[in-house]
Amino acid sequence: MNNVKKQIKKVVLAYSGGLDTSAIIPWLKENYNGCEVVAFCADVGQGEEELAGIVEKAIASGASECHVVDLKEEFVKDYIYPIVKTGAVYEGQYLLGTSMARPVIAKAHVEVALKVGADALCHGCTGKGNDQVRFESCFAALAPQLTVIAPWREWDMVSREDLLAYLAERNIPCSASLTKIYSRDANAWHISHEGGELEDPWCEPSKAVWTMTVDPEDAPNTPEKVTLSFVQGELTHVDGQALSPYQALVYLNNKAAAHGVGRIDIVENRLVGMKSRGCYETPGGTVLMAAYKGLESLVLDKESLKYRESIALEFSHVIYDGRWFTPLAKAQLAGAASLAEKITGDVVVKLYKGQASVIQRRSPNSLYSEEFATFGADDVYDQKHAEGFIRLFSLSSRIAALKAQQKQEK
Repeated sequence: MNNVKKQIKKVVLAYSGGLDTSAIIPWLKENYNGCEVVAFCADVGQGEEELAGIVEKAIASGASECHVVDLKEEFVKDYIYPIVKTGAVYEGQYLLGTSMARPVIAKAHVEVALKVGADALCHGCTGKGNDQVRFESCFAALAPQLTVIAPWREWDMVSREDLLAYLAERNIPCSASLTKIYSRDANAWHISHEGGELEDPWCEPSKAVWTMTVDPEDAPNTPEKVTLSFVQGELTHVDGQALSPYQALVYLNNKAAAHGVGRIDIVENRLVGMKSRGCYETPGGTVLMAAYKGLESLVLDKESLKYRESIALEFSHVIYDGRWFTPLAKAQLAGAASLAEKITGDVVVKLYKGQASVIQRRSPNSLYSEEFATFGADDVYDQKHAEGFIRLFSLSSRIAALKAQQKQEK
C-alpha cells in the first residue's frame, strides 16, 4: 500500500460538498504524499441548493480545482428512459433512483480523471453500502488502469464527530453539524431517506422524513389528470407540450409531488448482504412508469409482455448491483428497446391522494379490438371454437388424469 501511495500524484474525488468528502480532500493530501486533489461534482438534478457554492467549498477544503459536470439530460435520456423500457422495479417496489444514477456519474468521473491526467479515482462510499460496488464496478469496466481509493475502508474515523473534529483541527470550514438526522440522496428521478427513526422498522416515518412530496392526507381533494405521449417508447410530450427528457421529468415531478404520489417505505436487501430500511420519493417516475406500462398493456401480446416482465426482474438486479457496463446489461437493454419500438400512443394518468392511476390509453399499434372483446353480440368470434382450443390447451392434464385413473382401476 505504501508503494501505491507514493505513486499517486493526482486524484479525482467524487465531491458532494458534504461532511465526508470535505474531510476526504485534506486526508488524501496527508496520506498520499501531498498528492493533488481534483474535485468532481455530477449535476444529476439534485437541485441548486446542494450545488450552491460547491466550487468554493472544494477549493477551501484543499482541492486544486473543481469540475461541475451537467449530466441532467444525459441521465434522463440515456439511463432513465432505457430503464423505464425494461420495467425494472427492485424487489417489487423500489424504482432504483440511486442505482440508476451511478453509471452516468461514474462515467463522467472517469472522463474527468482521464482529462486531467489523474492516477487515481476516489469516492466517499462507506464499506457497508451498495454504492462502493456500483462505482468501482463501473470504474473497472471503464478505466481499469486507474487506482481506486476508498477512504472509509482505510481511515480510522468512524463517526460524524470524528470528521467534524478532523476538519476543525485543520481550520477547514464546513457547514455540517451534529444535528443531521437523515442520510439523503437526491437526483432528478427521486430522493432517498435513511437513518434516524427509520433504522427501526417498527417506527412509522415522521413528517420530517419526507421532503419532495405533499403528504397524501394533505393533498388536494380534487384529482388532476396528466397526459403523456410516447413515440417508440420515448416520452415526447406531456400535456401536449414538447419537452426534453429532463424537462418532462421535472414537469411530472411537480405535478405528482403536489398530490403526494410516489412515496414508498421499504426494507430492502443490500448487495453486500444486510437489510436496510429506507423511504423513497419518486413522484414523476411513478407516473412515467404507470403510463408506460399502461401503454404496453394495449400493444404487447401475451408472450412479449411475459418476456418483458422477465427482463424487468433480471434487470432490476443488474442495475441495483452496479452492472450497467456489462454484456448482460447491454443485451437486456437491447431486448427491452426492441419491444419498445411499438410503444407509441397517449396515456392519461389521474393523480389523487398519493395514487397515480391510468384511466385512458390509445395507440395506433393497439392489439385491443372491441369487436373481439365485447360481451355483446359480435360477428367476428365464434364461441364454439373455444371448445377445441380448451381441449388442446388442457390435453396434458387430461392425459395425466386418465393415466392415474387406469392405475387405480388395476
